Amino acid sequence: MSGPAAGRSFAGPAVLAAFCLLLASVSAAAAQDVRDDLGRPFPLPAETPRRIVSMAPNITEILFALGLGGRVVGVTRFCDHPPETASIRRIGGLVDPNVEVIRSLDPDLVIAFRGNPLRLVERVRRLGLPVFVLDIGEGLDGLGRLVERLGRVTRTEGRAAEIAASLRARLEAVDAALGGIETRPKAFVLLYGQGLWTCGGASYVNDLIARAGGANVAAAMPKKWILYKRERIIKDDPDVVFILARSRADFEAGRERLVRMPGLAGVEAVRAGRIYEIDENAASRFGPRLVDVLARMAALLHPERFGGPA
Repeated sequence: MSGPAAGRSFAGPAVLAAFCLLLASVSAAAAQDVRDDLGRPFPLPAETPRRIVSMAPNITEILFALGLGGRVVGVTRFCDHPPETASIRRIGGLVDPNVEVIRSLDPDLVIAFRGNPLRLVERVRRLGLPVFVLDIGEGLDGLGRLVERLGRVTRTEGRAAEIAASLRARLEAVDAALGGIETRPKAFVLLYGQGLWTCGGASYVNDLIARAGGANVAAAMPKKWILYKRERIIKDDPDVVFILARSRADFEAGRERLVRMPGLAGVEAVRAGRIYEIDENAASRFGPRLVDVLARMAALLHPERFGGPA
């Protein structure tokens, strides 16, 4: 053979097919990798993990909603919803999980959330355990994405899509009911306990109030939670006070303490008796029950839009 083609060699059909198969395999493997919210690659499991450790209460709730409660082998001491969590091994708290306990549970998936100290998450990772870190949800629109992310990493994408769609539909229903509201009552959120702790503009609870048709009096404060002063509440003069409480007894104690504070008798919410209980357990966790809290807040702020008195 002579001429330009003399030095060429062409792959035969079998070689070309093998090359295409290799490319397809590489592409498929890449498609099975995702990145967690720290930007670190995480290889997706081929099937739903059998032994899952949850490092945050909201993650535990979503795992149960995805039908994975029977596969959860470790939770924090704050994980108390649903009630079935009571029989699951405790790994410690949000900021002080016991790494050795986590290792002893032999998990094939560990899910961490913001609030877990990064240094401890890294210790778990260095043990060779598969750790997926989530840090999502500064507003209610992030709920669906959080559920979908968990569904992806646990290979329950179908169920996750159903839950996310339901959450979005319920959010849209509240939005529609509040369409065209002319006023936004001023709201003060009180976290029951020591001091006048309330949510600032950086908290998703601030978004909750705004989505419910209210105006958080502490929205200008660039923090998630802040210690308020009695004089500031008097000056703000909120129309409504929401007390985040774990029980009816806590709510009543918090309300009694609030109304007895010097100078608060003239505050509109106290004068009109518009002090309402909100389930702190549900409101303090970035999970599906926030939509229930939203619906309650919206109905209390705008009863005329939800079948209540005008």
